[in-house]
Amino acid sequence: MNPTIELLKSHRSIRKFADRPVSRELLEELIRAGQAAATSSHVQACSVIHVKNPEKRAAIADYAGGQGYVASCGAFLVFCADMKRPTEAAERTGARVVRGMTEHLLVATVDTALMAQNVAVAAESEGLGICYIGGIRNDPRAVSDLLELPQHVYPVFGMCLGYPAHDPDVKPRLPVEAILKEDRYTDDREWVEAFDDTMHAYYRSRKGGPKDSTWSQNLTPLFDTKLRPHMREFLIERGFEMK
Repeated sequence: MNPTIELLKSHRSIRKFADRPVSRELLEELIRAGQAAATSSHVQACSVIHVKNPEKRAAIADYAGGQGYVASCGAFLVFCADMKRPTEAAERTGARVVRGMTEHLLVATVDTALMAQNVAVAAESEGLGICYIGGIRNDPRAVSDLLELPQHVYPVFGMCLGYPAHDPDVKPRLPVEAILKEDRYTDDREWVEAFDDTMHAYYRSRKGGPKDSTWSQNLTPLFDTKLRPHMREFLIERGFEMK
């Protein structure tokens, strides 16, 4: 197996970091690697906030539900979907600009995710660990105010970066047969049931502490309640009207 594929398959979320900063030079290289990701129509609809201020990092850790590694990691980044820069660039040409289309939201969000994953892979290739922080969407208004985000920009997720201080197991993924379908969508219940057995065994023996659960059981909290119902109103407020 080639080393790039091996690196990709060895990803773990790192939540304990050594007391060692990530250099500015390395951070800039990671961002350049992120910028090399595919981007819809070359729009490049992503901006990244490097949060250095300890008080701001502590506040974001609190907004994210008490995730202390936001404050303790070597570097913390907030990846923002940014339609401000491309629409203003188009306006400066004298063109008529239509804002707030649902496609704009999708383009900016996908661009941001693609860039972030490039950053993650580049970071891991340099011996760093990463952890995505979707919890910033618990209170996206507070995060936006804290980081002074303008209209047509919203925080998609954060990312902790740093040198790992623990060695967690690689978490299993669904069988490829459940993901890769040929010519049409096919039922994957048998693969999900098999994966529940895999995850039950994983959880019982994992380094981070055992628990008695399956993949399907872990999904329940995501679907038995209205998850982050404030997001639609928030996105509309930010200028993503989803027309």
